[in-house]
This record gives sequence, C-alpha cells and structure tokens, in this order.
Amino acid sequence: MTSEEGKDGKKERVLHTRVPAVLERELKRFAENLRVPVSNLVRTILEDAVSVADAATETVEERLRGAVRTLEKERERLKKRIEHDPLQGIVAFQDVTLAVSTACARCERDLPRGTRALLGISDAPDAPRVFICETCRPKT
Repeated sequence: MTSEEGKDGKKERVLHTRVPAVLERELKRFAENLRVPVSNLVRTILEDAVSVADAATETVEERLRGAVRTLEKERERLKKRIEHDPLQGIVAFQDVTLAVSTACARCERDLPRGTRALLGISDAPDAPRVFICETCRPKT
C-alpha cells in the first residue's frame, strides 16, 4: 500500500476549499480540543455528512416505494369494486346472524361466525350468496 492509499485501498486526494474565517477558527479550536489534525477532523465530518445524507436518501426512497405499493394495491381494490359491484342484482337485504365465517362482499372485512350481517336477496335463481357488514348497509 502506497502512502497515498487510504485504509480502504483507495487513493486519497487533496481537496482545497475556501471557508469563512469564523468556521476556520471553530474547526481549529475543535481539532485542538480533540488533539487531531484539522484535516482529519474535516475528513471525518465530511465522511459522516455523506453517510447521513445517503442514509436519509435511502429512507426517503424506501418510504416512497412503500407509498407507491400501497397506492397500487388500493387502486386495484377500488378498480375491482368499480368494475364489479357485488350488490348488483340484489333486491333486498335480510338481517341475519352468521353461522359460518365469511367476508363482506363490499369491503372484504372478515365477518366471523356469530356476527350480525345482512344477507343480500337476489331475484336471480342461481345468484351467489352475498353477505355485507352493517357498515356497508345501503342508506335509505
């Protein structure tokens, strides 16, 4: 390893920059208190700042991806609801107490056995059974 190579095997470079006199004094004072060269202090501060910025960017990107996934799922759920109204052809509802677990045909919420629900009555002889929860009860 040459003298120009850092601990990770990459060549180090010199970076020149201008800073206000106040910042220079603060950096020198801080480095003196820590008993490290100013260049080491500045390098450490820059490395930490870049690491924090990378971590923040990754967190924001992951949150955005999560939000996109949630929106896609919700869009698909709404699209299915709009394309196929599960209450189409229902002419009346009957209050019932469920003897078996099922799901609400409209909001897909679980309806456990013993739950009060509404049975959709259709005029079509081969229509599937449709149960809905009290929340999805049509308003009159």
